[in-house]
Amino acid sequence: MTLTKRVIPCLDIANGRVVKGLRFSSIKDAGDPVSLAEKYSKEGADELVFLDITASEERREIIKTLVQKVAQVIDIPFTVGGGVSTLQNARDILLSGADKVAINTGAVKNPQIITQLMQQFGRQCVVVAIDAKRNYNTEKGKNIFSGSNRKYWFEVFIYGGKEETGLDVIEWAKKVEKLGAGEILLTSIDRDGTKDGYDIELTRTIVDAVTIPVIASGGCGKPEHMLDVFKKSKVEAALAASIFHYEDQSVNRVKEYLKENTIPVRL
Repeated sequence: MTLTKRVIPCLDIANGRVVKGLRFSSIKDAGDPVSLAEKYSKEGADELVFLDITASEERREIIKTLVQKVAQVIDIPFTVGGGVSTLQNARDILLSGADKVAINTGAVKNPQIITQLMQQFGRQCVVVAIDAKRNYNTEKGKNIFSGSNRKYWFEVFIYGGKEETGLDVIEWAKKVEKLGAGEILLTSIDRDGTKDGYDIELTRTIVDAVTIPVIASGGCGKPEHMLDVFKKSKVEAALAASIFHYEDQSVNRVKEYLKENTIPVRL
């Protein structure tokens, strides 16, 4: 049986509004989270991801009332992340209506929380978000790639892409799977907001390194980019924001395009 590929709109939240940036900066407003969530649910999104992108950096908890409002208007699986660093943070998010919790900075700071979340809520509830960026200082890297006559490795970043960690993304992905993550949300900082397409090399590398599902994120500017990442990697889901927020495409139109091009999707 062929598993259907998932198409996932993402709501990046700052100050209670949906925003979109370029490589994690130059943030601009993209709309109301509740109305956008309802729209995407009705259009046939397979899931919805809600990320409070400044929560970790501002050392605060996620906006639970907003999570509750979004949960009330959708009937699809709902992943919520931002500022998760304790089991209580995760419990609050799940009690607010989320189906899964995404953790990034909190997991890097305290990797054992991944295991604790898995034991408490089940592996299927634990999504580890990984933000990665090319680093051309190869003296620091473990898994070195070559491209355009320059060598590089992929480094994990935290606090909304603002702080480097020194962690190699392949090693970290393998570690989070071993610790209990049920899924990885992999974002290319280099491609984020560029609309130049997903980072196929990064995505394929991580998909091949782990056995849990991986969601590709960062760079989707048109349906062809989603087709490309599904054709060129074994990724199970593709996340996008800009193409949906600004009425470039509707979710169902993108899924119809994928189906026409032999990608198994649920319509």
